[in-house]
Amino acid sequence: MSMMSEFKEFALKGNVMDLAVGVIIGGAFSTITTSLVEDIIMPIVAFIAG
Repeated sequence: MSMMSEFKEFALKGNVMDLAVGVIIGGAFSTITTSLVEDIIMPIVAFIAG
């Protein structure tokens, strides 16, 4: 199944538990991404840029 058809199936199913898990995972992924960029990538870029 393609990602879009799976999303349509999920959206039409209306399962609140799946939605809650998706929101929690999305929030955790956002926090991890922000931390990775601020603590690892930006210091390297700042060092290279001077």
